[in-house]
Amino acid sequence: MLENYFPILIFVIVALIFGCAPLIIGRLVGPHRPDPEKLSPYECGFEAFEDARMKFDARYYLIAIIFIIFDLEVAFLLPWAAIFKEIALTPEFAFFGFGSMMIFIALLVVADIYAWAKGALDWE
Repeated sequence: MLENYFPILIFVIVALIFGCAPLIIGRLVGPHRPDPEKLSPYECGFEAFEDARMKFDARYYLIAIIFIIFDLEVAFLLPWAAIFKEIALTPEFAFFGFGSMMIFIALLVVADIYAWAKGALDWE
């Protein structure tokens, strides 16, 4: 029974080597010259000027979530567009394939219009 898991063990060992070896080699071979500028906290290009627990504008996260939603739209739209010819030429799937994607796009357009109307896309 153990011989059935041997290829999996080899795969895990090779994956660990490929994952850890560059990190270890970089740490051993790379230059290590710390200075105050390198060791300073860096987030957005300037020094921190307040406490880390200060209030933060949530619109940044809102824009990021909207970007992810529309990025996923492309992830779903691209494979559909790649096989659209096959879907359109198959009579039993032609209306279903096209209609389902139009419903998907319509929902995303409604969501975009809603976000725009609520001011989620306005940056001050």
